[in-house]
Amino acid sequence: MKKIIPLAVLTAVLAGCTDLSTTDTSSVNGYAADGFGEETLVTTDESLNNTYLLAPAPKYYVGSAYKVEDVQYIPVEDLTYNQTGIAGIIPAELNGTKTSNGEVFDMNQMVATSKTLPLPTIARVTNLDNGQSVVVRVNNRGPFVNTRIMDLSPAAAQKIGMTGQTKVQVQVMADESVAVKNATVGATTPGTPTQTVVQPQPVETTTVVTTTTAPGATVTAPATSGEYSVQVAAFYAQDSADSLAARMAQYGNATVVQEGDMYKVRIVNLDAAQARSVIDALRNNEGMAPGLLRNGRWINADSI
Repeated sequence: MKKIIPLAVLTAVLAGCTDLSTTDTSSVNGYAADGFGEETLVTTDESLNNTYLLAPAPKYYVGSAYKVEDVQYIPVEDLTYNQTGIAGIIPAELNGTKTSNGEVFDMNQMVATSKTLPLPTIARVTNLDNGQSVVVRVNNRGPFVNTRIMDLSPAAAQKIGMTGQTKVQVQVMADESVAVKNATVGATTPGTPTQTVVQPQPVETTTVVTTTTAPGATVTAPATSGEYSVQVAAFYAQDSADSLAARMAQYGNATVVQEGDMYKVRIVNLDAAQARSVIDALRNNEGMAPGLLRNGRWINADSI
């Protein structure tokens, strides 16, 4: 015999259930909230997500130095970026807002914020509590607090088991980051000019000597000295770095330096005026976003 549950009883049972749609929007520094509730997150198919990750952005944005609570941050290109720290979760209520490089924040995509990485940059984020990782497109500045190095979209956070602030490792994926940069600035291969090259103002020319500082790493050592170096690009393949360095010789003393498993193309031994001229020429003629070092330490490219 079928049992019939009175409508009044059923209503009472349902009324006693917990409302899973309620979210905690308690305020935290940097954004409106750090956590997200039990809302359903719809992530894209992995192959479609990869297309999204590497899609051209409205602009390639590095930006100038800025301070957060008296701590200075200097955005630079760094394809060897590998840091650990605390990550949070971007509040869902920011969905649909504009990011620093002109994209629209989509909480269902694998995206993240960074204080210093160029926008967009592709990075792998690993949850150090469980070892799970996700590849994200860094497309916004933040978080604007000194206690966190990155915030992830709710979808990316969910994928690696984050439910709040979590210790993570952030590693830039060099090849993918170069690819998305080139797609954004209109280049098809690293170093391909996007405009007709106009000969820049000449910098001081000197005789150079080729030496080897590490197995397989050829370095063009200038005969003069200067405290500034302009970094053009970094590669995993030495032949790619050598090819670009040969083409960059028109701008000064082009050097390939091996650091770890990366080959970095730099124009070295420049004074401040020469470095400024080289940076402007690379931006205007090559569509590049070069980095700047002074005595081997990164500084903002617009600080001189």
